[in-house]
Amino acid sequence: MKPMGAIPSDFNDLVFTIPDSTPAFFYYSSVVADRVARFRAAFPGVDLHYAVKANPFGPLLEAMAPLVDGFDAASIGEVGRVSAFGQPISFAGPGKTNGELAMAIGGGITINLESEGEADRALAFGEQLGETPRLAVRVNPEFELRGSGMRMGGRASPFGVDADRVPALVKRLIAAGADWQGFHVFAGSQALDAQAIVDSQAHTLDLVARLGDQAGAVPPLVNLGGGFGIPYFPGETPVDLEAIGAALLPRLAEFPDTRFAIELGRWLVGEAGVYFTRVIDKKVSRGETFLMCDGGLNHQLAATGNLGTVVRRNYPVAVATAAPGAPTETVTVVGPLCTPLDRLADQVELPVAGPGDVIAIFMAGAYGLTASPHEFLGHSRPAELLVGTPA
Repeated sequence: MKPMGAIPSDFNDLVFTIPDSTPAFFYYSSVVADRVARFRAAFPGVDLHYAVKANPFGPLLEAMAPLVDGFDAASIGEVGRVSAFGQPISFAGPGKTNGELAMAIGGGITINLESEGEADRALAFGEQLGETPRLAVRVNPEFELRGSGMRMGGRASPFGVDADRVPALVKRLIAAGADWQGFHVFAGSQALDAQAIVDSQAHTLDLVARLGDQAGAVPPLVNLGGGFGIPYFPGETPVDLEAIGAALLPRLAEFPDTRFAIELGRWLVGEAGVYFTRVIDKKVSRGETFLMCDGGLNHQLAATGNLGTVVRRNYPVAVATAAPGAPTETVTVVGPLCTPLDRLADQVELPVAGPGDVIAIFMAGAYGLTASPHEFLGHSRPAELLVGTPA
């Protein structure tokens, strides 16, 4: 038997509305609202931006719109998904095409510039369109977020302008008449160590103060990035949000003329999602029991350990249809795909289940369906539903 991650506390009673058909993702709006409320309490006066890439499901975005202060998009497609909500939008990502830049400028979207060449093109399109482009500079910092699952700073990178080249670029943007929006600094993601996040934010504040001084301009907005992780695996614990806020707020008083934002995706929605898949068959092979289900890595790639995980570990899993106190057995939960990679849970102890029972995979609210190869092998696309509370 192998361990699995802890089921989020929002689901401690393990009472579910079982989907009529599977596979299906359920996103619980009450869990998202709770995370937003916790953020507001810990970071008063700091803007909350939602990173659309974490989960771009339309009804979820609509529910998020009145709860957040802006949307951060990583493509022009994501910009389109949130453009009707009336919230500020920023557009980041390397390799923006000419058409995308023109669309963003024409739509009054803030472009987070990833290079001097992108700045040249944005300024040229602004002149051609007769529009003043809203431009922020994404900074590639000299430091990284320690312990993060994906490190975005401290190295050569396609993301952002190297810090030592930023002041000259800011001066050029202002001289060209652009509406300079400030800085975007994203050092890493999926960090659970509060002190590492505190240190990264402190370095970020020191950096933007220095860059502003060197450019001779006060940044109107500084997006501090995010990086707040969620505990997927055995032994992981939730990030101490309140400790991060307590360390950050006194520092922000040093910047009376700058607005600050924190960009969160996974932390807001990751624990709000559950992926449900139904057992189709059960077999024993050389002493190992397998539950074969109607969905797998084609919908929930991350849970199978194939989305950047070096060592495969088990997400929290439950049998949603199990009666309380049911006997247990050690099983491996797999999907329907013809590949040995399609393994949702490896030798975990679960209530005895068979064909017709429904398996719940937790931590499925972020980087789920849209981060998975749902066209692979031509299986059906799962349903997605925004629902109220877990119980």
